[in-house]
Amino acid sequence: MLKDCRTVWANCLRVIKANIGEQSFRTWFEPIVPVQLHNNVLIIQVPSQFFYEWLEEHYVDVLKKGIYQELGPEGRLEYSIVVDQGNSQNKPRTVNIPTARKAAAPTQAATPAAAIAASALTGSARNVAAAAAAPDTSNTLRNPFEATKAIDRNYVKSQLNNTYSFENYVEGDCNRLARSAGLAVANKPGTTSFNPLMVYGGVGLGKTHLVQAIGNHIKATSPDKFVLYVSAEKFTNQFIESLRNNGVQDFANFYLLVDILILDDVQFLSGKDKTQEMFFHIFNHLHQAGKQIVMTSDRPPRDLNGLEDRLLSRFKWGLTADLQSPDFETRMAIIQNKMEQDGIDIPPQVVEYLAHSVNTNVRELEGVLISLVAQSSLNRREIDLEMAKQALRHIIEEVEAEVNLDFIQKTVAEHFGISLDLLKAKTRKKEVVTARQVAMYFAKEHTSHSLKSIGFHFGGRDHSTVIHSVQTVSDLIDSDKNFRNTIVDLRKKFAGK
Repeated sequence: MLKDCRTVWANCLRVIKANIGEQSFRTWFEPIVPVQLHNNVLIIQVPSQFFYEWLEEHYVDVLKKGIYQELGPEGRLEYSIVVDQGNSQNKPRTVNIPTARKAAAPTQAATPAAAIAASALTGSARNVAAAAAAPDTSNTLRNPFEATKAIDRNYVKSQLNNTYSFENYVEGDCNRLARSAGLAVANKPGTTSFNPLMVYGGVGLGKTHLVQAIGNHIKATSPDKFVLYVSAEKFTNQFIESLRNNGVQDFANFYLLVDILILDDVQFLSGKDKTQEMFFHIFNHLHQAGKQIVMTSDRPPRDLNGLEDRLLSRFKWGLTADLQSPDFETRMAIIQNKMEQDGIDIPPQVVEYLAHSVNTNVRELEGVLISLVAQSSLNRREIDLEMAKQALRHIIEEVEAEVNLDFIQKTVAEHFGISLDLLKAKTRKKEVVTARQVAMYFAKEHTSHSLKSIGFHFGGRDHSTVIHSVQTVSDLIDSDKNFRNTIVDLRKKFAGK
């Protein structure tokens, strides 16, 4: 019975998986692609020269066992090594199992891919670090962050802001998964399944705070590890500078020294093909060497246009976690945490007012707090609710939706001929209940307030009341023509706002 290469390799993988750890199997064997089976010779494709070297050094016995079981004593394994996808000049490297022969290191790095391959073949990060400690000559490896100094990894700055920590990163439903994954990575970098860790979310939601907290935690608990934070924009500019100065080899070698690479705003690489190529190879070698990679983006990987598919596929190897706009309780906690850090005491009703009024993102909320504290200091007044409303009136109007809750309540109350106080009261009179339900319905439709926040503005009702109101109004629109006309009339008023 004839066998095909996929069947043979699948059977080999069963043998391999039974003899090595799960994480090692995922890192070193899942990326391998079977290419061809001919005359008892199985050809497999591996993503880089470094990958091939690692397999030969660490897994030759288990590979031999799998091949022997499937193809017998005459079975052989050959590697098709792809350093640069799409480059047809790369020749498959043939190696009989077992072997102690190592491939010769390239003598020249003409392309970014070749630069990475050369640095991987000439030695580990330990060897590169030793070379970096040599006297500062024209051939000394350069630091792209400080172009005039030779690299000593023990003294290279991590580019981290020490104020960012897990202690002052407030946890809520909006960020719990990302924070928990970040803490796991910080405690065991490179050894969890969260590698890479991709954190994405809109502006001002705390992406940079979280990933820098990861870096600061690792630096504090594992001072021997080289942690580096860099924005994708700076990475790109450094790469362009290295091309201009014929320093691509130095650029590549520098990043291969890193134990934990934190790349912020990875979407900036969109459309920059050569920079993506360089990052692709750096990513591969760091990941294969068990180093930790952390990235941020303003959108999930599937929505990152202008990035190569091979990069996007690697982004999905680990965990992708999103950050959402903070809910009411989280906003309350953020305000209280910030005020405690600054040694400022503000009344609970002011905290509630701010948490209800500013519901866009953490950065907006912190900006409002700074403005409030500044107004209090300049006017030499204690912070109270009236002062907060007066001082922040123009800011609150900017961050609230165009059709805000006050306008909705006032418009609906006038339409139904009841007072605003009655709309918020506890009464169960039918006409009042209907008006209140309609107002809640439009509040859900036209504002970004949470259900709990909407209920709070209608006499302190809970979110389940809001859900019931929205559903009731939706049902009446479908079943009652007169009621539907009422909704249409009100919607015209809101549309003209």
